[in-house]
Order: sequence, then C-alpha cells, then structure tokens
Amino acid sequence: MPLPGGELSWWPAWLAGDEADALLADAQAAIPWEVHRIRIFGKEVDSPRLSCWIGDEDATYVYSRTRFEPHPWTPALALLRDRVAQACGARFNSVLANLYRNGRDSMGWHSDNEPELGPRPVIASLSLGAVRRFRLKSREGGDMLGIELGHGSLLRMAGDTQRLYVHDLPRTSAAVGPRLNLTFRWVDASLR
Repeated sequence: MPLPGGELSWWPAWLAGDEADALLADAQAAIPWEVHRIRIFGKEVDSPRLSCWIGDEDATYVYSRTRFEPHPWTPALALLRDRVAQACGARFNSVLANLYRNGRDSMGWHSDNEPELGPRPVIASLSLGAVRRFRLKSREGGDMLGIELGHGSLLRMAGDTQRLYVHDLPRTSAAVGPRLNLTFRWVDASLR
C-alpha cells in the first residue's frame, strides 16, 4: 500500500473465516483481560479498551510510563506467532492483545515507537471480529489513509512507518460487535 517513506502490507483475508472465528472465541476466553492505565496529557486514565501483554519472559514493555510484565503465551497464540512471523518475514517475542468491546472503545493517535522496539520496528496487526476503520497520517500533516480492517486480516507496518506516521482506531456510532486486535512485535529490553 502506498505510504511515502513507510512500509505497509495488508492481507485482507489472511485467515479463513472459520479459523478466525475459532481464534476469536479462544482468545476471548483464554486471555486474562485487564484495563490498563495510560497517561494522556499528564493525567492517568483507564485505557478505552481491554488489553493483555503476552510474551516471552524477558519481553518487558514500558508504555505510557507503565511497565508491563508479560503474561505467558497461550498455546493458540504461540502457534499463531510463528505463522505471523513467517508471513511478515520478522521475529516476534510478544503480542499486545486489545479487545474493543463495541464502537465506543477506541485508541487515539499514537506511534509504536518505544525505545525497546528499536528504530524501525516491524508491527504485525491481526484483526478478529467486527470490522473497524484504522487510520494513518503523517506526523507532518496532510492526507490520511484509512483501511477497513476485517475479520482475519493481517496488517504489517515496518521500516520508518512508526517514525514518520501516527495511527488510530477511532470511535464509531455504528452498532458494531467486539473486535480483537493482536499486535505482534519484538521487544529488546536492552534498548530501553
């Protein structure tokens, strides 16, 4: 997909519908969902979604001044990690699972640019459940790119994408069901 200076690949039907259905049901039941506290404009608030940080034992992650120790991989997510890694030509030692319960759950503009991800991270984002609009825009302003991320779709962001662009998942007033997003990444705690 065209993204000047960045690298973006998208597979709209990476998982077949029945496999995506089974993975969604398993993840909703097996993942220990939490409400993470995040800092916005100097104030701590509840994140507007449910989340869980999962990964290898040493894949500690610091986001919004909060240190996240990883929960262990579920069997299904460990198998999925290897498949996503092969598809994306990258290695992953962690996944942030996000559950958007309805259209009111969202995530504001941000980049996945924490030091422990390295200068040019590969972020693989697998979407399950309701279709939601994902947007990217340049840090310099200008045009916005919107993608309707559907059930079983895989989005790969790499290169300078996190340095040059911000992304969000806006709220919607449409009646939408739950959406599960799995963002696989490599965390190197020595870079912190």
